[in-house]
Amino acid sequence: MKNIDSKLYQHTPSVSVYDNRGLTIRNIDFHRTFAEGNTDTRITRHQYDAHGYLNYSIDPRLYDTNSGQPNFIWQYDLTGNLLRTESVDAGCTVTLNDIEGRLVLTKLATGVIQIRQYEDSSLPGRLLSITEQIPEKAPCVTERFIWAGNTPEEKNYNLAGQCARHYDTAGLNQLRGLSLTKNILSQSRQLLTDDQETDWVGDNETSWLAKLNNETYTTQSTFDATGTLLTQIDAKDNVQHLAYDIAGQLKNSWLTMKGRNEQIIIKSLTYSAAGQKLREEHGNGVITEYTYEPETQRLIGIKTHRPSDSQVLQDLRYEYDPVGNVISIRNDAEATRFWHNQKVVPENTYNYDSLYQLISATGREMANISQQKHQFPSPALPYDNNTYTNYLRTYTHDRSGNLTKIQHSSPATQNNYTTNLTISNNSNRAVLDSLTTDPAQVDALFDTGGHQKLLMPGQNLSWNARGELQQVTSVDHENISDREWYRYDSNGMRLLKVHEQQTGHIPQQQRVTYLPGLELRTTQNGNAITENLHVITVGTAGHAQVRVLHWETTPPADISNNQLRYSVDNLIGSSQLELDHKGQIISQEEYYPFGGTALWAAKNRTEANYKTIRYSGKERDATGLYYYGFRYYQPWIGRWLSADPAGTVDGLNLYQMVRNNPVTFIDTDGRMLEPTSSRTEAVQSPPSLVSLTRNAVAGFKHYNIEDIRQYLGGIRELRGSAYAHAHSAAEKFITNLENSRKKKAPDESELASKGYPQTLSQAAKVVGKTSDKYTPKFDENAQNPDRISLTKTPIGTGIPAKGTKNPLNPVLEFDAHGNEIFYRTMSEQHYEHLQQTGKLPPTTETSISPALSYSLDYKGHTVQFITKPGTFEQLKEIGIAANKPAEVQFPHMLKGIGEWMQTNARFKVEGGQMTTQLGQGMAIETFNRNIIGYKLVRSERKN
Repeated sequence: MKNIDSKLYQHTPSVSVYDNRGLTIRNIDFHRTFAEGNTDTRITRHQYDAHGYLNYSIDPRLYDTNSGQPNFIWQYDLTGNLLRTESVDAGCTVTLNDIEGRLVLTKLATGVIQIRQYEDSSLPGRLLSITEQIPEKAPCVTERFIWAGNTPEEKNYNLAGQCARHYDTAGLNQLRGLSLTKNILSQSRQLLTDDQETDWVGDNETSWLAKLNNETYTTQSTFDATGTLLTQIDAKDNVQHLAYDIAGQLKNSWLTMKGRNEQIIIKSLTYSAAGQKLREEHGNGVITEYTYEPETQRLIGIKTHRPSDSQVLQDLRYEYDPVGNVISIRNDAEATRFWHNQKVVPENTYNYDSLYQLISATGREMANISQQKHQFPSPALPYDNNTYTNYLRTYTHDRSGNLTKIQHSSPATQNNYTTNLTISNNSNRAVLDSLTTDPAQVDALFDTGGHQKLLMPGQNLSWNARGELQQVTSVDHENISDREWYRYDSNGMRLLKVHEQQTGHIPQQQRVTYLPGLELRTTQNGNAITENLHVITVGTAGHAQVRVLHWETTPPADISNNQLRYSVDNLIGSSQLELDHKGQIISQEEYYPFGGTALWAAKNRTEANYKTIRYSGKERDATGLYYYGFRYYQPWIGRWLSADPAGTVDGLNLYQMVRNNPVTFIDTDGRMLEPTSSRTEAVQSPPSLVSLTRNAVAGFKHYNIEDIRQYLGGIRELRGSAYAHAHSAAEKFITNLENSRKKKAPDESELASKGYPQTLSQAAKVVGKTSDKYTPKFDENAQNPDRISLTKTPIGTGIPAKGTKNPLNPVLEFDAHGNEIFYRTMSEQHYEHLQQTGKLPPTTETSISPALSYSLDYKGHTVQFITKPGTFEQLKEIGIAANKPAEVQFPHMLKGIGEWMQTNARFKVEGGQMTTQLGQGMAIETFNRNIIGYKLVRSERKN
């Protein structure tokens, strides 16, 4: 195996130290960059209050500076709700709840005060408005919520009790129709006019509507009975149609542009039994095949070829170290070339330190490329593969995980340079050394909320009240500045980008409006619109997205109207090739590990100008920044532009990019890293046991015989007798179906007469007899589960950070990440089962408790379980209220006991609190697949 010296990792375990309450007070890591080097012991320290809530955390670097300021300090109110968060990176935030536990006031680190107003006690208590006040400015009402009533028209569209009109930070979002499953059937968006600030003051909607542009963008969708998207009609009447296989995974897609015939986008998609993509045939005839390592199921090959002429366009081969870090990527579709007496191989290699941070990378780059900051290199026109050369990049990190230095070397071209960053002594804030070389001056280049104020010398950054990038000013003119400014919706997603500049004495404006499945791009010179482009987006960026370029104005001379651009991506979703409708190459691009462009070629300059999706499947703005969703990313220094809004989910350093391992991990929206394996999984969420039984039985009549047999290959995850029951039932149905189709199409009564179950409950008896065998496909350890440990989970996981005052709530404690905490006392035998499988063993009751004190009253091993947010809600969906107090707490829940153990969760009030009994079937499987980790609290009976 390449690039691995096992000695580097010897004696470098991850160690956790616990106090006598079982709380983690130290995380110890051992750092080495090469095998024979010195080992640096790095200790992260945590402290808790008397109630066991996390008080502060400090990393090794800040602790050693003796500054006395931890990375994070948390304070809680008397009920355990998080009251104050103080971060050296993101500043201090204060939150206050009302007596109902609802958030009413937030004071952000920048001094902005947000106040939420709710309905009075005679109404359901829904949110009515959000008011924000910037220091030294008048308060503004930034959001208004108008709730639908109970009129016949509102009920016809399933809007009763829903938020029908939402005036937010971008304009008006209007809900026009919901399905019975609460999927949005129709919604419209109107944007604020450019000269309007967000302030929905007063109670007159007419005055609010006057602030909006006249144009309304309406998106319509249809769904099947399970809530799966079938069609989407965008704001310009283009129709996307999706089809799924019998397992609920995306199989085909089509696009019908307004006034044109339907065209196929995805001809076919096939998956493995684990839900991973195996083969994708695109509408242009190009085929992409995925190969996985049998032992680990890691992706080891992505091959894209054009069958029409047997041309292999891309053939990426991945190699990993034993823990899953990518150590080499080779493109077998490219030839080895020679230039200036050097051998240039189409291969990238990567080396890591003992903490799995990237410390060096090799690859190829254009020979004429220079050091990149926010500028973008010119493409090779046309393709000129002979001008590639080798490069070596090395990366240096400090003890907080900050990238401090990038050294670039290309011996053949003497393209050697070093990018240095200056890190604050008191935080993880950092800037290029061209802005300052004095660590004491770094914090002054950020506002109190951790938002960078200067991109490059002379390029000012402005942020709005919510900490979203509002404007980048590059050049100040007397009348108009060269700038780029943005608007976002209430969820923080960008809806509008406007780039303004002076060309001679004529102002030029480029505008992009982002809508579901559609981008509206216009260019205006003076008062004349010179380009009106609709970009129809099919699929998700970073997942083989297809973009269709339709010009309402005259298209450029080098591009035909309605051009299809198929993106061919790599493991992290970066767009490496663009192909046209015939499978011919439009452009080719390769990237440095942290996102700069190393290789860039295109068919012509015009084609090159219309590529917008690049590194990690994200859009690169004219500023050089990549927009991820919740944050902007600086690829030239491998850092985020602002602190992580998700807090410590990825560690104490809020600016670090995917733990300095950008080849192995991805970040889809700027908040949290994910393994790259998630990219090749099925588009649809893994089916629950209920949906499997529905598809396996009642849904078979809608599919042909081959589809049914293909589905059987995809439900082997049931395993054991559960799979046998499903297989036997399906084969029986195939026989009946074949026989009946010889006479006429089957109907419900005919199926029933054949003895085939028609209702979901009957189907569950067929497939779900041994539902405890069911394991969802997203469980990576389904065949041989590892022990679950908290040692490598985000800081604060499992530490109660907030709670609820209602003693009858099934969940009383949440950690800082919103994970739900439960307790159970069990026997030695059951605890051993938990250690071996990572799962709670099924019993006739298998009760879990929300309170430690209740569980300690029983003899045995008391274990704390940390589960994903929403675990209780999933159990509630299959819940039964088992006694009168539980019926009062859950008046709409099924009542009684009945035969519940294979299907339902049973909620019961005993000992002054709500216990949840999981039984032996669906409920305990739901609980087990939501377990993040567990911890032994004590193993003796309480005295």
